[in-house]
Amino acid sequence: MVSPIRESADKKALIDFYKSVRARTMEIVAPLEIEDYVIQTAEFMSPPRWHIGHTSWFFETVLQAHKSGYQVYSEDFLYYFNSYYEGFGTRIERPKRGTKSRPTVKATVTYRKHIDEQILELLETGDDVIRPLVRLGLEHEMQHQELLVYDIKHLLCDQFAVTLKPKPKSQQTVRGMANIEGGLMLLGYRNRLNSQEFAFDNEKPEHEVFIRDFAIDKAPVSNGDFLEFIREGGYNNFRWWFSEGWETVNREHWQAPLYWEVHDGQWLIRDFDGLRPVSERKDEPVCHVSFYEASAYTKWLGKRLPTEAEWEKAACYDAHGTKQPFPWGDGAPNLRQANMFENGLWSVSPIGAYPDGANAFACQQMIGDVWEWTTSDYVSYPGFKSEFDEYNDKWFINQKVLRGGSFATPQLHLRSTYRNFFHAHERWMTSGFRCAKDL
Repeated sequence: MVSPIRESADKKALIDFYKSVRARTMEIVAPLEIEDYVIQTAEFMSPPRWHIGHTSWFFETVLQAHKSGYQVYSEDFLYYFNSYYEGFGTRIERPKRGTKSRPTVKATVTYRKHIDEQILELLETGDDVIRPLVRLGLEHEMQHQELLVYDIKHLLCDQFAVTLKPKPKSQQTVRGMANIEGGLMLLGYRNRLNSQEFAFDNEKPEHEVFIRDFAIDKAPVSNGDFLEFIREGGYNNFRWWFSEGWETVNREHWQAPLYWEVHDGQWLIRDFDGLRPVSERKDEPVCHVSFYEASAYTKWLGKRLPTEAEWEKAACYDAHGTKQPFPWGDGAPNLRQANMFENGLWSVSPIGAYPDGANAFACQQMIGDVWEWTTSDYVSYPGFKSEFDEYNDKWFINQKVLRGGSFATPQLHLRSTYRNFFHAHERWMTSGFRCAKDL
């Protein structure tokens, strides 16, 4: 039985967490002009107004189910701010989210404040049943905070440059591959008794798998490395590409990663701080590459991408074969170990900038900076049980798993067992990779 003191403390902690997460979303969009909130620059992105409304819509579904006498704020809001939840009624199609001027930004913010008032009241008076749902809603909101970074970049990065915090300098050269012993290993999130940690249902259950001995890069592939692939005609040679990837390259006229541009024969990268030559960023992890591009590069080198089991073995196991939550051990990531949202860089860091975050095999930056592609299909683990309908289970097809988090991932949202997933052609997110090979 939970003591009243512990229950009160847990309730206060959740309320404080709720307030901080909700405030951060509004801090992310605060520098935008009102016109920026409603524009949709591509089918895969969403207007910032939609994000701040949708994350409130999510909590309104909790209110509808668990607050006695609750009246729906607006049927129009339920329609516009739904995303893909068939069980909650009709919704606007994703590519059309930027075609509507209403609800206005002001009305959306008012809606958000109303939902906050109702949820906080429910947390003060409600029972324990709603707390896991609210926690899920906060994890969902942190996902959208990262998506907001992606969407704001696509929306504005060709319009102006902003002054960013100075990036940390590389403290050492990180090259080569680490040899990792195979055998039986445990894959997935481990439920720990009385733990207050959160994990999505797609990370569970922890289960035993067998892997062979393998090697994995000690660092993510850099811009400089990838530039060599481009210069060697990588985008012009079908030999390196999956058939669907080659079709995509030709259909979309890809010549380089997203946000790369060529001017007067020189490759440049467009980021929040403007357009910079690749030569100034050659030691940073390559970003905004699709699974197809990552796979083509590894084949060009005579290597491959790691499986998600191999990635987790490198990220979570020490030199003695003991599993731990993070590459460096038990402690949650801090600003010296990984480049995440709290670092405030809004960009990748040079390779070798976070030696404190290395694993026992000298692999660095497995957490933060860029989500790393794996060869693994996004499917359920053996024994999977859905903990929330339509959240993760409906996506178990035709997507690939990425691991590790990025510079846009909130600190409390990072886990070594976190399974992100995207389609093989997508590259608007902060996606990179590292190579692996058999031993």
